[in-house]
Amino acid sequence: MRRLLLTLLAAVAILVAAALSGVGRPDAARGETTTRPDTVTTLGHGTVTTVPDVATINAGVQTEAANAADALAQNSQRMEQVIAALKRAGGEKLQTRQVSLYPRTDDRGQTTGFVAQNSVGAQAKIAEAGELVDAAVSAGANTVDGPVLERSDRDALYRQALAKAVEDARLKAEAVADAGKFGVGKVVSVVEEGASAPEPLFAADSAARSAKVATPIEPGTQDVEASVTVSFEIA
Repeated sequence: MRRLLLTLLAAVAILVAAALSGVGRPDAARGETTTRPDTVTTLGHGTVTTVPDVATINAGVQTEAANAADALAQNSQRMEQVIAALKRAGGEKLQTRQVSLYPRTDDRGQTTGFVAQNSVGAQAKIAEAGELVDAAVSAGANTVDGPVLERSDRDALYRQALAKAVEDARLKAEAVADAGKFGVGKVVSVVEEGASAPEPLFAADSAARSAKVATPIEPGTQDVEASVTVSFEIA
């Protein structure tokens, strides 16, 4: 019995010694860990300037009648003519933008009639965008908004802007490194910031016109921009 007790005490002593061997040595107690390198973080911005090659216009019809049914019926008839004219003029990606019907009231709040509105968007190459406007107005459209000018390959241009943004971030990090007397190593992390969509260049109402030349649309230039936050290892 005495021998058994001594054996048990020896076993306990071994277990206690093993447990205490990690005290004061967190790495040994938790296993090996990877230490994150010191980093320098900068914001990079990239821009690709391009000329838009497609335009989207919104053409609509607004009608008014004594009752709701007549206002909507007249609107639908004229809108069908506008849509057909846009297609004949080469309009693509036609999409309805808005359909609405609401009462018209006087100063006393009395209903004097009903107003129906319908509009459709159509896209074309820049050179053909003016013809879309003219075709829609000639077919009965009495509201025209746009154009929204874009690049058909904007995704590819945005990726180019992203690459420039990463290069810009490294140049900024190297400038910081020169001042801080350290080196810039490999990229540790990259976070893409949100990209903003190009704004329409103008928005205006248009009435029927008798000019023989197409409505002029000047593409101008457009910036495709990207921003990234990049962390570099300090070498």
